[in-house]
Amino acid sequence: MTGFLFLVTFATSIPALFWFYAPALKDPAFILGEGLDPRISVGALLELVLILANVGTALALYPVLKARFEVLSLGFVVARLTESGFIAVGIIAMMALNTLRLHASGADDGVLLGIGQALVAIHDWTFRIGPGVVVGIGNGLILGYIMWRTRLVPRAMSILGLIGGPCLLVAGIAVLFGWIEAGSAVQAIATVPEFFWELSLGIWLLVKGFSASALSELEDRAAG
Repeated sequence: MTGFLFLVTFATSIPALFWFYAPALKDPAFILGEGLDPRISVGALLELVLILANVGTALALYPVLKARFEVLSLGFVVARLTESGFIAVGIIAMMALNTLRLHASGADDGVLLGIGQALVAIHDWTFRIGPGVVVGIGNGLILGYIMWRTRLVPRAMSILGLIGGPCLLVAGIAVLFGWIEAGSAVQAIATVPEFFWELSLGIWLLVKGFSASALSELEDRAAG
């Protein structure tokens, strides 16, 4: 279940950002169009599923991991909830933009353009702080460390999380302070280890599952 939910996060987040939201994010005059754009609504629906999958990964792992890392496993749940909160704010911003496109006909174009740019900026920053910073802490550092210590998955795979988390976190902070551009080559490169950590973890858990010996050790701890 955990592996499946991790893969769902990829299947929902990537199309929502790069395809369904693209008209609104790339066209400053999007808000001046006519009628509700169904692509934005589909993107919002995908991100709602993304939120469910995010929370689901944390809840599915928590009963397994709490036997050895009660505080850190709870920290992973909190990190996933925090990330999902930022995503939810981004959804609201996109749907507000779509609503104004539908109902704000006759309003001053300059005012609408300013409001539209503000809503897009809100969405962009929810992405830069949620998936761009919080994920580095939760999915990278916390989950990578837990998997390294428990050996539930191969340690070579856990290293991706231990590398990817700090890289993503540092790049996200650099964007926050304007030291690098959001979406720049530097940030893209910093995202690669975290991307493959989560993808490989999802595939491994779906196909292979946890290490039987490591899982047995955790169950013995819980029983003890």
